[in-house]
Amino acid sequence: MRARLQDRLAMIRARIGMLMSGDSLLPRAFRSSILTLVSFGGQQGIRLASNLILTRLLFPEVFGLMAIIMVVIIGLTTFSDVGIGPAILQSKRGDDQKFLDTAYTMQAVRGVVLWICCCIMAVPAARFYEVPELVWYLPVAGLTTIIYGLLPTTVESANRHLKMGRLTLVELLSVFIGTSVTIILAALMGSAWALVIGLLLGAIIKVILVLRLLPGPRNRFTWDRSAAQELISFGKWIVPSTVVGFALSQGDKAVLGRYLTLTELGIYNIAFFLASFPQMLATAIISRLMIPVYRDLNEDPSPHRKRRMRVMRAGMTAMVMLMLAAVATWAVPLVEFLYDDRYRDAGGLVTLVALTSIPPVIVMTYDQGALAVGDSRGFFWLTFVRAVLFMACFVTGAHYGGIPGALLGQAVAAILAYPMLVRLARRSGVWDGWHDLTFAILGLILAWLLLG
Repeated sequence: MRARLQDRLAMIRARIGMLMSGDSLLPRAFRSSILTLVSFGGQQGIRLASNLILTRLLFPEVFGLMAIIMVVIIGLTTFSDVGIGPAILQSKRGDDQKFLDTAYTMQAVRGVVLWICCCIMAVPAARFYEVPELVWYLPVAGLTTIIYGLLPTTVESANRHLKMGRLTLVELLSVFIGTSVTIILAALMGSAWALVIGLLLGAIIKVILVLRLLPGPRNRFTWDRSAAQELISFGKWIVPSTVVGFALSQGDKAVLGRYLTLTELGIYNIAFFLASFPQMLATAIISRLMIPVYRDLNEDPSPHRKRRMRVMRAGMTAMVMLMLAAVATWAVPLVEFLYDDRYRDAGGLVTLVALTSIPPVIVMTYDQGALAVGDSRGFFWLTFVRAVLFMACFVTGAHYGGIPGALLGQAVAAILAYPMLVRLARRSGVWDGWHDLTFAILGLILAWLLLG
């Protein structure tokens, strides 16, 4: 018996060793997942510590103001996203330096255009949200678009080949240094300017670290016509996808900014920060891992590979669901332990946000399957339908039921979009109905236990 147990342990160690050292798809995917977990977990840990310190240095309305600033900047960024990152990940020319330099040039020009748009949007945004300070904050915060436009394509190259070691180090260092600077500024200034300037300095720090620490040729401003045509051809459906995708990523804050005071919006932002950790972790892993994995699966769609894919996806969903269940269950005591009385109302909101994250988490890889086979058109129409349903249900819920009604509307929208998502997933060859049904039942049981 003892010998059999030792043999099994030796087999497990051997398999783990193969996963950690092999150069085939599965070992690279495994190592990339671990490093992404380390990177994201470390970044969120740093941000949580920073958040706890900043909430004691600044008032809740400052976080509400910052939420509005980020809505405008992220909105402009997503409205002009031509899909350069996914294009490099899936293109056969993804390692061609002319292709990469052309992508870099397009990205840099886009950053300048975005900053000009930030300046133009400052006055209308200040009037719409009735926050005069936005006239000054937005042009300064918008400078981050120019800085990030100069981010080298070595980041995408590392993602393309699932080489995450140095990229993980860069991300952790940039977040640590950037948040440390922001905390110092908040202690000295005591206003929203500390967060705005910290945002700007954080962008500069990340670009410098990427240039210094990530291997690869330096990008130059280049225009290769065939590369540009491929990037534009792939991105012609990505652009409208990101425009409507803005509703999914930032629509909640854009809508609630009109219904809530800055203090209430700041409390909601704190709750969202805590509750969205599991889903954001899953998104970070999927955005780096699934396009290369699905791309290789399409090249070799053997039953063995498909079975491994189902197991990988089920394990990922189970991990995220467990984290959501923990966050939803312990939300109130967690908020009371971490924050002072000004943020006490965030506890119940954390539970609601975590529960409404379950439907999108269950189907979180299907859209990447479409991008992996180059179906950016299908990706657009899916995103469009999801955005329309989200905005309609979220606004209706907010109007009649406040924040709880809005979050219920968000969950309903995700369920209504499921048939179209299935259609796209089946066309890409990645749909798994038993997976979706199993985790949907588990999600309903969790919601019944916590809300019933």
